[in-house]
Amino acid sequence: MKPIHEKEKQVVYLKERLNIFMEVLDSIDPEETEVEDIDRLIEMIDDIELKCEQFRSRG
Repeated sequence: MKPIHEKEKQVVYLKERLNIFMEVLDSIDPEETEVEDIDRLIEMIDDIELKCEQFRSRG
């Protein structure tokens, strides 16, 4: 995938990723949540954090 350099596109990308995260989070039933589900949420947050760091370093 081509690096995103424009600030506006970076913000749009991060908003989309956060929206996906929120949708996944909302769909999880706390009574039936498995460890794998929590691990996947943590992975998603880690990926978003990594992208933020990449965007900041390009700034």
